[in-house]
Amino acid sequence: MKRLTIEEMLNATGGKLLTGKAESTALGFSTDSRQVEAENGFFALPGENFDGHDFLGKVLERGCRTVVVSDAEKAEKAGVLHRAGEEEEINVILVENTLKALQDLAKYYLGLLPLKKKIAVTGSVGKTSTRDMLYYIARTKYRTGRNLKNFNNEIGLPLTLLSFDEDLEVAVLEMGMDNFGEIDLLADMVRPDIAVITNIGISHIETLGSREGILKAKMEVTNYFNSESVLVVNQSCDLLSKEKVEGDYQLITVGADGRSDYVVSNVCDFGDKGIKYTLDRNHKQYEIQLPVAGAHNAINGSLAIAACQVLGISVEEAAEGLANAELTDKRLNIRGKNGIKVIDDTYNACPESMRSAINTLVATKGLRKVAILGDMRELGPESKRFHREVGQYAGEKGIDLVIAIGEEAKALAEGSRTAMGMEQVMYFATKEGFMKELPKIIVPGDVVLVKASRTMEMEQIVKKIFEDKE
Repeated sequence: MKRLTIEEMLNATGGKLLTGKAESTALGFSTDSRQVEAENGFFALPGENFDGHDFLGKVLERGCRTVVVSDAEKAEKAGVLHRAGEEEEINVILVENTLKALQDLAKYYLGLLPLKKKIAVTGSVGKTSTRDMLYYIARTKYRTGRNLKNFNNEIGLPLTLLSFDEDLEVAVLEMGMDNFGEIDLLADMVRPDIAVITNIGISHIETLGSREGILKAKMEVTNYFNSESVLVVNQSCDLLSKEKVEGDYQLITVGADGRSDYVVSNVCDFGDKGIKYTLDRNHKQYEIQLPVAGAHNAINGSLAIAACQVLGISVEEAAEGLANAELTDKRLNIRGKNGIKVIDDTYNACPESMRSAINTLVATKGLRKVAILGDMRELGPESKRFHREVGQYAGEKGIDLVIAIGEEAKALAEGSRTAMGMEQVMYFATKEGFMKELPKIIVPGDVVLVKASRTMEMEQIVKKIFEDKE
């Protein structure tokens, strides 16, 4: 990353220097008082549960000498304004809003980098996997950066931008949202040249009202496009048809119906061994192999290939990049120990991703297929129906044992029981209740899928499985 002077920070944020020197510098930025390092700049963000201003003393104890605050009174109480004359003077920048200041500084910093292209990725499902695949393809030819973990929101994205190396050529940036206007804010910060929309599902339908509302929110990624910008969409999704998403920019479509610019066919799912499929582009066929579980990743991989062709990367070169792809943890992460194989897909869940994960479970070799499925959150008034349908799908796919966990998952268990025997379905109101019984249920030879919405914290079950079998 590149050093920034206090003067640059002042100009980018419109802040006022309360103490310190304009020629001083900061290297890297943080909003977490537990992780801030000596040369970092610290942004004191107020939040619902914690206020960064309350931790200014801790920040100074860790050696940090540059802080951005919006509450001068709290800065005064923390003692950061009374250190003038010390050998290491504290740089204190006062702004009206520390979150906006963080975003403004990130936008400024991004403008300093020698970027050839900025790629934004959004969608109801598959955006993190697609982001990772884009990264592995683009880095075969360019110095490439991406968000890490789930840094895809109003705080995580600017922190990602500020962490980029100063010689970066391509930025691959996932953009998440819960409501209208959030993608617009991120797109304004980045001003992407290329955007990828993976899917329009029903995640956040509780707040956005309908799938059409979700589409409108996702399409905010194109708000700062011009005629040279490129939108890449999964045309297999009904709401991402050409007619619904075309605009005053270039449009590239990917799909499995034969009408798209990139056509996906002959998908072979080898479970934990990955997938293979055929990609047709300009009447030429390519065989693509992905070391990534899940047949749905054929579309995600093809979206990544299509976007990277805009960067001048051929399909053959892209295929080489995909062969080395590794997805972010907790997304169809498959590992085994002591005769038990676990498909850890605990990052999040919606009906579409649940079905895809169930398909991967079915395709993975094992003596018994066990699906441990928890609540899918934010599905609105139709939540019970969606859970029941997923449960029925699991039963119809021939799963040996379905274990439903959580209040909303009660309907999932009911759905499974309509398609399979009562003895093949178990229901637990809480994951703690299940974990007490886990040692008697999960046995060597099992292939186990664990999946639910992030707030269910189902990774605790994955940890318990491996702990008990040591």
